Amino acid sequence: MSSKEKPTLGGTRIKTRKRNIAVPLDPSSFADAVVQIYLEHQGDLELIAKDVEASDLDFSRYGDTFFEVVFTGGRNQPGTTKPEEGERQPYSVLNCEATRQGILPIVLYIQKIIRRRPFMIKNLENVMRRLLQSLELYGPDDRKKLAVFTALTFSQKLSGLPPETIFSALLSDSLIAKGTVLGFVTDSFKEYLVDNTLDDLIGLLKRAKMEDRLLDFFPMQKRTIEAFAEHFSKEGLGVLVDYNTKKVFDVKLKELRTTLTDQIAENIEPTEVVEMVKQRRRECALPDVDVVRTIWDAIMDAVQWSGKNQQQNSNLALRQVKTWGKLLGTFCTTAKLEMDLMYKIQIHCYEDAKLMKLFPEIIRALYDQDVLAEDTVLVWFRKGTNPKGRQTFVKGLESFVKWLEEAEEED
Repeated sequence: MSSKEKPTLGGTRIKTRKRNIAVPLDPSSFADAVVQIYLEHQGDLELIAKDVEASDLDFSRYGDTFFEVVFTGGRNQPGTTKPEEGERQPYSVLNCEATRQGILPIVLYIQKIIRRRPFMIKNLENVMRRLLQSLELYGPDDRKKLAVFTALTFSQKLSGLPPETIFSALLSDSLIAKGTVLGFVTDSFKEYLVDNTLDDLIGLLKRAKMEDRLLDFFPMQKRTIEAFAEHFSKEGLGVLVDYNTKKVFDVKLKELRTTLTDQIAENIEPTEVVEMVKQRRRECALPDVDVVRTIWDAIMDAVQWSGKNQQQNSNLALRQVKTWGKLLGTFCTTAKLEMDLMYKIQIHCYEDAKLMKLFPEIIRALYDQDVLAEDTVLVWFRKGTNPKGRQTFVKGLESFVKWLEEAEEED
């Protein structure tokens, strides 16, 4: 018998190292092909969109190059506005008029392309970021075109374009210092508000995480409320000035409330607390009515509530009112402020189940401390206009009001 090995049909396995085979990149040829589509249809975006959608061009690889052609007419040298070699098309964003009529058709055209190829939204984001980071390379007219384009992309709700990424590209110290960013966002806001409300704009800024950072668009030496108001009022954006004024005002009230709550909880000397409130009121120009409301909120915020024990919670709240009622009295100096305080307490007790039954005792305690006058209580009882819990609260006050009326008759 032969000792030789019998042949098999399996063949010989040759081990090879796995490697990625890179396809040569050729963005220039891609850009030329897109430019030819533009030139062939002489800027007719409907026909261009159809040819782009029907083409076999590799948009997944050259998406950024496609949008360079859309914005500038062709490829530019990195970090400059100098064109690369190759033919260019004259129907780009930077070659049209700096108006809504000139730019909106291009935005709608891009919207159509992205609906067919959603992955290209990332390429649009990349190119927009690079353009905005290089705003100083463009003249005022081109910057306005980019501002109008940016506003219209958000106004048309271009699916998937993240406001945070776009706006963060503007936060360059050098661009801000030159006033370039302020001019850009001003033009962009004005265009956006043509079709949208202030609430829409604020919603957009919130998604961009910029609603509290509007002053960051200003050069360092102009980051004041006064400069903000002067600039946007001059540009016809008074609604934005009003919003920012209220925003700053709300922040100041919130800070006062937090400080007050902490001081009350720590049982700081009342005279020291009064001086702090007076100082804040003076420095921040806070209206008395808002100061009184904030003091009430802070007094309630500082209560150390005791779980579900209703009686104990009532005792704690009432003790807090009796302890700090004089603080309210210091700032509640007119009949109008007293009435506003009563309405504030009424709404608070209505909305907080722990305090629902405590309303009459709170009013009595504040009356005893001369915070609320007899006439204020009687007017609220007889002619109060806020319906929240009114029927219940009026009934709870009947015995106290009856006592006041009898005392009034004796006098």
